[in-house]
Amino acid sequence: MSCPASGPCIQRALRIFAFLLLFVCVSAFADEFLVGPSDYRSVITKAVPGSIMKLSPGVYNGGLQIVRLNGTADKPIVIEAADAAHLPRFLARPGKNTISIVDASYIVIRNLILDGRNLPVDGVKAEGYSRYAHHITLEGLQILRHGFSQDNVAISTKCPAWNWVIRGNTIARAGTGMYLGNSDGSAAFFAGLIEGNLIYDSIGYNLQIKHQQVRPAVADLPSDSHLTIIRHNVFSKFGNASTGHRARPNVLIGHFPKQGLGADDRYALYGNFFYANSTEWLFQAEGNVALYANLFVNPLGHAVHIQPHNDAPKNIWLFHNTIVANGKGIELEGDVDTYLRLMAGNAVFATSSGPARLQSENFVVPFSKAQEYLIDPSAPLGRLDLRFKPVVSRIEPSACTVSEHFPDAGKDFDGVAYRQCGVGAYATEAAVARWLPNLSIKPLRQAQDNF
Repeated sequence: MSCPASGPCIQRALRIFAFLLLFVCVSAFADEFLVGPSDYRSVITKAVPGSIMKLSPGVYNGGLQIVRLNGTADKPIVIEAADAAHLPRFLARPGKNTISIVDASYIVIRNLILDGRNLPVDGVKAEGYSRYAHHITLEGLQILRHGFSQDNVAISTKCPAWNWVIRGNTIARAGTGMYLGNSDGSAAFFAGLIEGNLIYDSIGYNLQIKHQQVRPAVADLPSDSHLTIIRHNVFSKFGNASTGHRARPNVLIGHFPKQGLGADDRYALYGNFFYANSTEWLFQAEGNVALYANLFVNPLGHAVHIQPHNDAPKNIWLFHNTIVANGKGIELEGDVDTYLRLMAGNAVFATSSGPARLQSENFVVPFSKAQEYLIDPSAPLGRLDLRFKPVVSRIEPSACTVSEHFPDAGKDFDGVAYRQCGVGAYATEAAVARWLPNLSIKPLRQAQDNF
């Protein structure tokens, strides 16, 4: 049957053509590309919101430039391994940071190997000349051989950076594991989520988040207060650590701006395993910090140090931690009456009894008696078990609840809910530890609060 030059048949054809044209246009702007070492750089520069770049296995010599690439909240730009079992390997180049981020947002970078080749470069860096880098996700990266010196960093931000997710990465023997912010406090890092990472044998810090001065006025910068979450990570400095004036804690948390925008921001650190440091503390902090349901094990020295650094502690909450330290367990400095909001339900086994106020609502005994109370506190990693023995009678602190809202504050190190007032990082009802501390990625439970 023939179709007239006008009428329903032509209109139907035009509608079909319009639909096909729309489909082609949408596909062109939100497409999936399989690229390799020879063409990935030219393709990535054309990425638009919704683009997914699949990198085939191989060796990549040209770095990864994330320059003026901006996705959206619902359509991020994704750059990831095409085959999660065979990761692309990016080799460092002299004088160039391997992944360089400049004026970028809503970017996901997943499942890559960054081989520093022991050159004096950083693995991932939000460059200091960048105006911003926000909503950046780094997941499943293996960052290796970035230990040329303590000044070389696996993951570094040197511009205003917010809403980063740093998840499930392995950082081995770097100069510094993560250095977020600038040394003078000029590059704010906030509203971040750092979870499930393994960082071990750093020369300097496993992680430092720098103090912050006045938060800069940047377009799209959130104006309300925020929480930065650091959870379920493994921070170890058993080997490779610097000494003397270059010695660093496993983790150091600096203060937020003293006034104005960001002054009420807070940190929540929970479910982390801090292990071994012969030259410094496992953890040091000032500002607004909640520290709970963590394991601190230092057979070589001290554990938790709250002290003035670039400013002073402001609001500090310490609860439900287990500390085993052949040195000081908890040390509080500065105007403690002004900043200490809660210190209860901690189990502390240390050579020093600590501040007097630690004794009343916490379980405090000498380091030498830890074996009497805990299942196996001196076992090697992988068998280390810091749960209380079932026959041990424990105190129940009078301060069982936290009035402030912190994520997963009612759960223990393994994510098990406390059903009564407990002591230490394990709920009394937890019959079996789900993960015995060791140098591996700690499995993440899915039932965590969404923050």
